[in-house]
Amino acid sequence: MAQKKNDDGLTPMMRQFYTFKKEHPDALLLFRCGDFYETYADDAVEAAKILGITLTRRSNGKNPSSAACEMAGFPYHALDTYLPKLIRAGKRVAICDQLEDPKLTKTLVKRGITELVTPGVAMDDTVLNYKENNFLAAVCMAKTACGVAFLDISTGEFLTGEGTFDYVEKLLSSIQPKEVLYDRQLKREFEERFGSKWCVFELDDWMLTEQSSRQKLLSHFGTTTLKGFGVDHLHLGVTAAGAILQYLEMTQHTQIGHITSLARIDADRYVRLDRFTIHSLELLQSMQDDGVSLLSVIDRTCTPMGGRLLRRWTIFPLRDVATINKRLDVVETFFRKPDFRQTVDEHLHRIGDIERIISKVAVGRVSPREVVQLKYALGALKPIKAACLTNDSAEIRSIGDQINLCDALYERIDRELQQDPPQLVAKGGVIATGFSPELDELRSISRGGRDYLLKIQEEEAQKTGIQSLKVGYNNVFGYYLEVRNTYKDQVPQEWIRKQTLANAERYITEELKQYEQKIMGADEQILVLETRLFTELVTDMQAYIPQIQADANVVARLDCLLSFAKTAEEHRYVRPVVEDDNVLEIRAGRHPVIETQLPVGEEYVPNDIELDTEQQQIMIITGPNMAGKSALLRQTALITLMAQMGCFVPADSAHVGVVDKIFTRVGASDNISLGESTFMVEMTEASNILNNVTPRSLVLFDELGRGTSTYDGISIAWAIVEYLHQNPKAQARTLFATHYHELNEMEKNFQRIKNYNVSVKELDGKVIFLRKLMRGGSEHSFGIHVAEIAGMPRSVVKRAENILKQLEADNASVGVESARQIVSQQSTNGMQLSLFQLDDPVLCQIRDEIIGLDINNLTPVEALNKLFDIKKIVTGRS
Repeated sequence: MAQKKNDDGLTPMMRQFYTFKKEHPDALLLFRCGDFYETYADDAVEAAKILGITLTRRSNGKNPSSAACEMAGFPYHALDTYLPKLIRAGKRVAICDQLEDPKLTKTLVKRGITELVTPGVAMDDTVLNYKENNFLAAVCMAKTACGVAFLDISTGEFLTGEGTFDYVEKLLSSIQPKEVLYDRQLKREFEERFGSKWCVFELDDWMLTEQSSRQKLLSHFGTTTLKGFGVDHLHLGVTAAGAILQYLEMTQHTQIGHITSLARIDADRYVRLDRFTIHSLELLQSMQDDGVSLLSVIDRTCTPMGGRLLRRWTIFPLRDVATINKRLDVVETFFRKPDFRQTVDEHLHRIGDIERIISKVAVGRVSPREVVQLKYALGALKPIKAACLTNDSAEIRSIGDQINLCDALYERIDRELQQDPPQLVAKGGVIATGFSPELDELRSISRGGRDYLLKIQEEEAQKTGIQSLKVGYNNVFGYYLEVRNTYKDQVPQEWIRKQTLANAERYITEELKQYEQKIMGADEQILVLETRLFTELVTDMQAYIPQIQADANVVARLDCLLSFAKTAEEHRYVRPVVEDDNVLEIRAGRHPVIETQLPVGEEYVPNDIELDTEQQQIMIITGPNMAGKSALLRQTALITLMAQMGCFVPADSAHVGVVDKIFTRVGASDNISLGESTFMVEMTEASNILNNVTPRSLVLFDELGRGTSTYDGISIAWAIVEYLHQNPKAQARTLFATHYHELNEMEKNFQRIKNYNVSVKELDGKVIFLRKLMRGGSEHSFGIHVAEIAGMPRSVVKRAENILKQLEADNASVGVESARQIVSQQSTNGMQLSLFQLDDPVLCQIRDEIIGLDINNLTPVEALNKLFDIKKIVTGRS
């Protein structure tokens, strides 16, 4: 039907579209039009680009050539395919559905926004990663402090905290929320403090006032104070938490009964890891596309809740010795009790994601199949609870006590729902037979209809003598009796003719119409009744939300600890000794990730590490490139971190005095987009360490100062090591890997600094990396050997060796005098050329290049680079 244009030149439908678009200008609007979701104008351009769908144009005004607008769409049943792509692209999506059947109206179809989906409030399984939380964050900034809150609406987890801007930045980097809210008036301050990498949404300032936020929280939780949550004193944190609830209301997420508590993020409970450390230790993801992270090595969880919790444990290791040892006790019990372990493992696999299922119950979006899965999960909890309660470990018995079997809910689901229901209530067959007599009767009528129609057909054929009589159905006038033309004279008078065909005629009878109404009415009533009964069940299930959430937390914890046991058995880990002291002693420690990636038959070379604050606070580690210094540093940090997670560790033995912070300065690279060089990044990270380090910290420096000149690098490295040794507030256990062999001199002057080297062996001119940590310093870097095995042309390697020999021979001299001792070099044709024949401008230029060298402190790589520069000069002349 053609749509009449209005005075503004738009069709009524397009005016409707722009009305909704005006309400949500920042969202991409999916506009339901028949069997398609359409996007128009700028939205269409964006959607076509993200989704890879065809972009077309349509005319919507009086002048088609000028009023044409872009259009792109996809079938409505493909929403689950395309919506996740838009959300992952960081888009906010407003879904505008038809609110009435187009067939029942002769005017414009009534439409409305049924859902506003944003990256931070997604609940659809197709959007979410089952082993990752989907946090929405809000940040409330004051002059000197900052509050932050995190909510995962798909699980109901609600957290808040406050502190310095640096502390909040670390929380954001660790938790990685999918969307961040902040005051639109503080955009510049937000980007200066936290960067511009986040998917953000700007709030009006009234949404970030403590009074409105506190009132929103009190109203939601139905309390008169927030003291019971332990957050009442966190003024900025409370403001941020309330802003999140305001945002949920704005995005039409009002059914949030599963958000039952607000927890405080206690900084003193966890080891602080900055984003550099999380990145460089590859805790959650590898820096290489095909690399392996620590999480992927230790994650043997079998429930989505366990996977999400383990991810959080990885970035929030514990500092409390008692809590750490309780976790270790449970892991050890899994080793001592193989039958118990097998029972728990077997039944955990049957549980599924009860945390997100019960959240869907709260918002009324749970499917019949998910409700039945919840029943199976409750059934699986019974043997787990029984096994825990009969265990001899007090900690495991405590876990068993916390499991609520929700027997009444289990029995009700079992009684009311089919064992294998469809995903959608509208498909029918959801409610179990025998639960509702009314439903059973309607089903009997519906299912017995075909038999009754056959009975009518037989009776009428017998009465009329029309042997070819048959009963049929179409959408125009329902059930009918079809008579071939041969027998139409035998048709009774009371039959009503409805349709004439070429070879037959179709009739209806009063009896047929009455039964049709009964059958059709039964099908409609069945759907209405099943929907009502299922809705009543889901509504009553909401009373069990706190119990199911508590069960989900217990299951997640048990799953993580069982995962630790599986990993320990698979990779030969041992239980660490974790105590409240300053000793770190690792015997035959291994890198948990690298050892899993070695070729078959090759074993990882283990090493010992000893650090304390009395005898050996700082280990300066020298050694050639590729010898394994970086791996040694990282494995020390990872073993410490794993121990404080409550996990067994890759070593023969380990004593870990708890650390409060782990700092790493490993492998910086240029941040060109921000105009920061390698050296700037190095110094920024090093400054962060020195400004926040404590005597309980673990510090790892790898090749600090390589981004600047040799003298500068040595000076800075020396000063930093000295600061960590001499400053009483900064005497952290430290591993310092370096190429600056001059730092080996520090052992003579500083009591708690000891030299070590990662050993190599030279055999027939070749270097063999032994990867073993030995006492004493190293004097060689073997950089040229590394260049050779990396595939450097042999001629370049040979020339570099010659230059290195000359430079080492002249090491006693400095500056110009040293340079003048290299008076000639071999040319490509074997001729000797004086570098100081000033009648040749090219030779003069080469002379100036050499005079400018600080040969006494020139590394092999720098010598190689300078050789390339000189070669360019010669090549340019030829």
